[in-house]
Amino acid sequence: TTGAAIALFIPNKDYENWKKILSPVSRDKNRGDILLRPRPGHADLAGVMKFHREDIRDILERSSARETVSRVAMGALCRIFLEELGIELLSFTKQVGNVRVTMPKGSLLRFRKSIEESEMRCFDKAAEKKMISEITRVKEQGDTLGGIVEIVVRGCPPGLGDPVFGKIDADFACALMGIGTVKGVEIGAGFAASRMTGSACNDPIGPEGFKTNNAGGILAGITNGSEIVIRIACKPIPSIARPQETIDVHGRPAVVTVGGRHDVSVIPRIIPVCEAMVAIVLADHLLRQRAIRP
Repeated sequence: TTGAAIALFIPNKDYENWKKILSPVSRDKNRGDILLRPRPGHADLAGVMKFHREDIRDILERSSARETVSRVAMGALCRIFLEELGIELLSFTKQVGNVRVTMPKGSLLRFRKSIEESEMRCFDKAAEKKMISEITRVKEQGDTLGGIVEIVVRGCPPGLGDPVFGKIDADFACALMGIGTVKGVEIGAGFAASRMTGSACNDPIGPEGFKTNNAGGILAGITNGSEIVIRIACKPIPSIARPQETIDVHGRPAVVTVGGRHDVSVIPRIIPVCEAMVAIVLADHLLRQRAIRP
């Protein structure tokens, strides 16, 4: 890099196919192409109400997950920056539907190769087989599945983040919740901490550092040098091949069935997106701490 702004151009192969249908000029549109029935689970209804649009396509295309390509592209640049500082990221599939991996003891970074080679980005081969079987079963029913992704960061120095405004865990949560499918973010023990006593939840400190990591590498919004552990809960893809009750844009009862190109689960496709957002937040906080002079 030279210090100048980095610009990326990512062409949309569907642009020519949709140029007329999605024209911003109403008179250019064919009335037969306008979508009038909002899909349950999508931004359709809230979007047409907020922006006073008649054609739902004006909303659904803007809120499409295709926008995440820019997150992944810029996250890749941040990953290069982090690697220069000895910071490693690892992400994997923890759960799909009701199928969950069996977590081993010790650092998960030793499973990097097996995760990269896995179709589901899962180190637990027995769980992976069940995940694929469950996805196949649900697909045959015209339905979809959600799941959980876990991200581990090793080598992050202590001291990133601030105790009130600029908490790094708050920034992680904000960045990850900005991904369309994400409905929850946990750090460390996460929701399990609510069922623990203080003596069980607190991480004892020894000469070598923290002996456990319920804090997930972050205390009071500041990194403490331990591995950062983040889990992301993803909802089932709302585009399902089953008839669903809805209304049209005029409030009349209707039924909608979603067609087109849709996955059964966002996992494992969502994993590079989540990893990219974590990398972007880390790079941002590192630059705040390291004043760069010309």
